[in-house]
Order: sequence, then structure tokens, then C-alpha cells
Amino acid sequence: MSAVSDRLPTFPWDKLEPYKKTAAAHPDGIVDLSVGTPVDPVPELIQKALVDAADSPGYPTVWGTPALRDAITGWLERRLGARGVTHRHVLPVVGSKELVAWLPTQLGLGPGDRVAYPRLAYPTYEVGARLARAEYEAYDDPRELDPAGLKLLWLNSPSNPTGRVLSQAELTGIVAWARAHGVLLVSDECYIELGWEAEPVSVLHPEVNGGSYDGIVAVHSLSKRSNLAGYRAAFLAGDPAVLGPLLEIRKHGGMMTSAPTQAAVVAALGDDEHVHVQRARYAARRTALREALLGHGFRIEHSEASLYLWATRGESCWETVAHLAGLGILVAPGDFYGEAGETFVRVALTATDERVAAAVARLTA
Repeated sequence: MSAVSDRLPTFPWDKLEPYKKTAAAHPDGIVDLSVGTPVDPVPELIQKALVDAADSPGYPTVWGTPALRDAITGWLERRLGARGVTHRHVLPVVGSKELVAWLPTQLGLGPGDRVAYPRLAYPTYEVGARLARAEYEAYDDPRELDPAGLKLLWLNSPSNPTGRVLSQAELTGIVAWARAHGVLLVSDECYIELGWEAEPVSVLHPEVNGGSYDGIVAVHSLSKRSNLAGYRAAFLAGDPAVLGPLLEIRKHGGMMTSAPTQAAVVAALGDDEHVHVQRARYAARRTALREALLGHGFRIEHSEASLYLWATRGESCWETVAHLAGLGILVAPGDFYGEAGETFVRVALTATDERVAAAVARLTA
């Protein structure tokens, strides 16, 4: 086991513990804006679907029920504009982080293979490459990468941590480049329903992929759109030539979404109203925090989508973390997401209205 754990970096969140203690000592309590974990209730129709499916004594299937696959394909066409999506084009997974961490291994990558991801990125892209003992590198524009030995190209739009959205033209160009060089493109689109100042587009859209899913896979999650982080509910969509072998591997590994969760996902993907309600909550919190941070001397970059504000005071991110911890506000240091974030902090919108109001009051005092 030590040989595997030795491949991994130090778990970054452990470094925040001293600052969390400082923030928790504030007389009015901590406002934790460091982790993007949902705090609002799971919508009742989803809870009901879960409860109704609670009597599930048998093993679920890795590919999911036909109803689940119907719900996924229907959502992809209704919400993302995808066309010609069949059951062969989709695969449920046990939360998107599991998929990101283990995809290079499940693709059979190893020493000599390369994995690339954005310069500022979710740390698990690198972790996945390390677990597979593959090489890894960060990019500014993936089309400037050397394609030799590049086996997996991660996109992330809207971005975690920056909230940046890749335009349709950028996505179209990157898909064409990846196909021209035989590189598998996997697009992490878990925040796609949370666009604020931009309308995110999926690589599954025909105007991006030319009507073909060859060489592309999209990753989607219900954690943020439906407050289902605790359910571990996500799915892949795209090239059947990629998803078919993954399905077989995951069958052997027993990587199954629970039957009650599958039923809950069917309900969640079939209802858009709860998504509109949740978006409105996040929009209000975003507006309040954004104005308070700007008034406090921060500059905010990108942040046109997702659940975060990417903010800087032009100093070390750890100085900013310490400053805000003194106000009882905990945020994530930007260098968790790469060296390019060393002067930024990531501020999550995932706190209750009461806690967000407390943060705003402290920032504007």
C-alpha cells in the first residue's frame, strides 16, 4: 500500500487546518467558503424517489437501469443539445471524483503515457495520472502540447477553480486538434448548468463535434445541480468505443451506483424546476459575495460560471487566507490548483444564506 500512497502528493486540505481553527474562533462563528459542498436540501421529489426505491435487496447493474439510461440520454438532448445519443453513449459512475482519479488506470495508461490538464485545475487530474504511473503536464492552450505520447487530454469548462468558460469556437478547435492527433479528449462539465455571465457549451453539441462523438467523452455530475453530493451520482457520455470497454472493466470491479441512487437520478434529471430554484439561490449569494469582495479590495478574474469566485489582493494566497481567517472566513488558497494560482483564493458560494450574509457583513464592516 505504501508504494501506491507514495505516488501521491500531500493531501492539500490538511494545510488549511490552522486557518480553520482561527476562523472557527470568531465570536460569530466560522463562515466556511473553502469547499464547494452543497448545503441546501435535497429536493423532495428526489428524496421521495430514493425512499421509494429503498427496498432494493438485489445487486444493481453497472450500466444502470434502462430508465436511468433513458433519463441521461433525454437530459443530454434536452439540456445540452446533443443529438443521436443512445444507451451505448452513456455510462453511470459512482461520483465524478472516482472517475477522474481512476480513469487513466482504467484506460490502461502507464509509464511513458502522458496526461494533460489545465494550468489551473482540480488536483485530482494529476492524482489520476500519478495513480496510473503516467506522466502529466499542465497546459495553457492544449493545442500547443506535443501530441507524442499524449493519451488523455482533460478539459474543464466551466473551470474549477476559476469559473472560466471555453467558447464554442475554442472547444471546436480543441476537439479538431485532439482528433487530428489521435488524443482522447475528456471534458469535465460538472458545472455546465451554472453559467452566470456566459452560457457554457458541451463538447457533445453537434456544432462543436461535427455530429460525431468519436474520440470525445463528457463527464457530468448531479452533485451541484441537484445537491446530490452525498448520493455520489454522475455519468459519462460520448464515444461508445471508449465507454464500452470502461463498462466491462467497471463490471469486473463492481463499480455500481446503488439502486436507490439510480432511481433518484432518474427523478433529478427529469425535473428542471429544482435546478432553476437552486440556481437562483447561488446567483443571490454570488452577487452578495462578489460585491463585498470587490469593496474589500479584491479583484475577481473569470468567475463567469461555476460555484466559485476567483479573487486576488495581489499577495500570496496564504496571506489572503490568513487575513480572511481573521475575519472568521475560510477560503481555499489558489496554489491548491497549481502554481499559477499562488496569488489567488477560491471563494465558494456553497454556504447558507445566513452564513453568506455574515461573511458580507464582516467584509463590509
